Amino acid sequence: MISGASAGILKRSLTISGHRTSVSLEDAFWRRLKALAAERALSLSALIAEIDASRGGANLSSAIRVFVLESALQ
Repeated sequence: MISGASAGILKRSLTISGHRTSVSLEDAFWRRLKALAAERALSLSALIAEIDASRGGANLSSAIRVFVLESALQ
């Protein structure tokens, strides 16, 4: 069962490679992304910058979701 609170979309603003951007993700993805950044001793912005640099033409929010899902499979 999916909890309504954990399924809500949260929009956050951050700086990536010197420019401000906003990213909208479900709370569960934000929580796991923060945990992955901490495991790698990176700031959240630094981890998102790495994802951004390797996403090709994909939407950033989608690229982050795929990154989080693929990290869970490793």
